Amino acid sequence: MTAYRFLEPVDVLFLRGNRLFGDPGSYGESLVPPWPSVAAGAIRSQMMVEAGIDFTAFRDGVASLPELGTLDVPGPFRVSGFWLARRAENGQVEILHPLPADRVASRDDDGKLVIDPLRPHRPAAGLDSSVLLPLLPVLQRDRQAKPVSGIWLTQRGWSRYLSGQELSAADLIEAGELWALDHRVGVGLNADQRRAEDGKLFSMQAVALREGCGFVAAIDGAEPPDDGLLRLGGDGRVAAVGEVELEPHGPDLAAIAEAGRCRLVLTTPGIFPDGWRLPGMAEDGYFELLGVRGRVVCAAVPRAEVISGWDLACWQPKPAQRAAPAGSVYWIEDLEAMPEQLGRLADHGLWPESDYDARRRAEGFNRFAFATY
Repeated sequence: MTAYRFLEPVDVLFLRGNRLFGDPGSYGESLVPPWPSVAAGAIRSQMMVEAGIDFTAFRDGVASLPELGTLDVPGPFRVSGFWLARRAENGQVEILHPLPADRVASRDDDGKLVIDPLRPHRPAAGLDSSVLLPLLPVLQRDRQAKPVSGIWLTQRGWSRYLSGQELSAADLIEAGELWALDHRVGVGLNADQRRAEDGKLFSMQAVALREGCGFVAAIDGAEPPDDGLLRLGGDGRVAAVGEVELEPHGPDLAAIAEAGRCRLVLTTPGIFPDGWRLPGMAEDGYFELLGVRGRVVCAAVPRAEVISGWDLACWQPKPAQRAAPAGSVYWIEDLEAMPEQLGRLADHGLWPESDYDARRRAEGFNRFAFATY
């Protein structure tokens, strides 16, 4: 059974990305939303603290929790979803999603937000490109406009998007309504003398979430803390954790199976072969994964990002890996699957049935949602 936890910061957060900072004059940017591994690390660390398990003993295999397993053989704990969220005045928590890559936001002459779709099109004869798939995602727009970034979908907007409905301004929310960036100055420290180093000033971004805003983590295979405080992000900043009841909305899998086509939309970064190719996907676009067969005919994948992180138990950086960003979209035709198989794939994530990176899967990467096509 999936447990949902709302993580609400009580202070600013330092959600560091993958770029080094700390040298004199350097600038550290924050990543919003952070990788799902941030939530996985915070919750697992709190579970170990409450169980009285020392990180060193866990690293050495002397102590463990059945839900977490060991470093080499992770237990059933896994993050099956991680989203930005906000709490309404009535206490209801709403999940928010970044605008997927097949939708482009702009403003009309009155300054209102307008969403235009990208749809697959076969390139004209004689037109060559580096795209390996037969169709190209083409923006359909009858006017010239500059794209607007930082647009998020409300929970209602996400449901409409998955079902293929048009989006309106009521389905959208701008990032400025959810958080602000607070620029801070840091001082490099001398570890031997335990004092500030001369001339080592650097700056970094702190994320100040608006009142009622936070993150929702979906946890399978374990019972995470349902109240109290935990450390979230860098510098030991604190967030309150609380239990929430959610009913995730998704498309009709039976209708998708009958249609024989769909879209796959990444909800967390995807660690894939070549940085973008789905697991089990051949060069001609055909793929098979957990009994689901189909042909990828088009993909809208923004610039790849590099994920890493900090291994608190081993006190060392995690390996850097190239990933397709959350919001990437894959159009699939010739889909052959029963609704039960589609549901099983959605629950398992975009991972092979065996011989996959169990640590990264437990951290919540390669999660996705089905959408109509």
